[in-house]
Amino acid sequence: MKANLYPKIPLAQAVIEIFRQKEIQHIVISPGSRNAPLTIGFTNQDAFKCYSIADERCAAFFALGLAQQLQQPVAVVCTSGSALLNYYPAVAESFYSQIPLLVVSADRPHSKIDIGDGQTIRQENVFANHIVFSANLTENASEKNDDLIITAIDSAFSLKGPAHINVPFEEPLYETLLAPTYVPKHTVSNFEKAKFNLDAKYVSEWQSAKKKLILVGELLPNSIEQKFIDILANDESVVVLLEKTSNLHHPTFIDRIDTLVSTFSDEDKQNFQPDILLTFGGMVVSKRIKALLRSYQPEQHWHVDKLRAYDTFGCLSAHFQTDMATFLNQILIENNTIDSKYRSDFQNIWLDRLHKHDTYIAKIPFSDFKVFDFLSQRLPDHIQLQVSNSSPIRYIQLVSINKTIEVFCNRGTSGIDGSTSTAIGAAVANPKPTILITGDISFLYDSNALWNNYIPKNFKIILINNSGGGIFRILPGHQENETFNTFFETSHHLTAEHLAKMFQFNYTAVYDEMELQSNWDAFISNESVPYILEVFTPEKLNNSILLDYFKNL
Repeated sequence: MKANLYPKIPLAQAVIEIFRQKEIQHIVISPGSRNAPLTIGFTNQDAFKCYSIADERCAAFFALGLAQQLQQPVAVVCTSGSALLNYYPAVAESFYSQIPLLVVSADRPHSKIDIGDGQTIRQENVFANHIVFSANLTENASEKNDDLIITAIDSAFSLKGPAHINVPFEEPLYETLLAPTYVPKHTVSNFEKAKFNLDAKYVSEWQSAKKKLILVGELLPNSIEQKFIDILANDESVVVLLEKTSNLHHPTFIDRIDTLVSTFSDEDKQNFQPDILLTFGGMVVSKRIKALLRSYQPEQHWHVDKLRAYDTFGCLSAHFQTDMATFLNQILIENNTIDSKYRSDFQNIWLDRLHKHDTYIAKIPFSDFKVFDFLSQRLPDHIQLQVSNSSPIRYIQLVSINKTIEVFCNRGTSGIDGSTSTAIGAAVANPKPTILITGDISFLYDSNALWNNYIPKNFKIILINNSGGGIFRILPGHQENETFNTFFETSHHLTAEHLAKMFQFNYTAVYDEMELQSNWDAFISNESVPYILEVFTPEKLNNSILLDYFKNL
């Protein structure tokens, strides 16, 4: 049992009690003085599970990983000044990935801002462009402040994004009480589920269309009932394209989009052009499918999401603000008898691509692509797979992944800045063993993520080190000169060996396929301490192997 101490400052008492009422259980705190009243309150109440993460950028992504798995708001708490700004990358990711996050920043009183006082910035509305609600509290506890706190929490829940609560405190900051002196407004939120009825014209258009393309972005596992998957799989007029982060599976669905579409002829593109494009889920990784559907636009683009619809392809015609189960239940019929060869035509192309994929992979030398092919066959079942941005998430798109594996990636903003921190937070929240696949630049950029006392013993990192930002070698503009190597690829000769030692990870380095195979079982089976497997691949060979892959298709 904790001491149940309370901060003496009534405003801090209000924040803590309302969080308790709202069952916000996970609080990630970075050290500081101005946030002392909140730190004292949260850490001395049994209702809260508190984590201490020193680096605010890592703390926010750690909280994001927790929230990603728990699907409920997680709070991050920091001191005043620039500490708050370090939350911004995770705030933006939370906003675009629709993950609930509560940012709680301590602040100086309003009278201390912009007068030359230390550790002060203009904190109010600092996340204005990427926030679902900003609660700018005044210094004294009041019912108005209570309402703002409540609205911030409710907004994070209902709008699935980040809410900011800015809390000004005057000194003294460390005084405590055995009982609170302020009782905030009590409220119970009731989120009414809006009724959704699909207009009959959409049902008719869907059932009569001969070419229906479904593109599924980022989804939580088990988001769609099997009965709906089976109906779609049996409809000859439907082609389903899946991102790996969709966590959706069926033998007739195509889960390697670039492998299918990258070498379409003009005739293929015209035949592929859908009557109706139906999209749901989060962000889509594949640039090739975006380019194709922007050039060969569907007659209609429908998107299903309770909150937002992006006009990704320049032809959005309908946004259905409901959940996928409700929508699919109203639009799908079993045994649709419409005459169509849409699925069979592209299944034949798909099977041909798979054969060419296997032939090509069998003959390539050790490289990034070869490593991902190895991983696709050897990753354990029933794990949580976290993937960093840049090259890793693109390679994962090109290989098969066992359907028992849950796949996650920060695709809201597609940044490399918090991949490791997010993975560790997710590993803490999810009891499944977690493996992070990351590149060297992403890993080094977020290396403070390892400065963390909560990393599960079965957490593992597969670090693919190709001595720089290898993705820039496959993008337009690559030139072999000093400017490219220094300012784009950021070539280096760093390894994770000493970081692993400092943060007490097991560490193994491998340099070829034989070493990878011989060390794999020990890496996977060890669950006594977190583990980094660093795989070194040839810096100047990976890009040509990947580019030749698409030519060979």
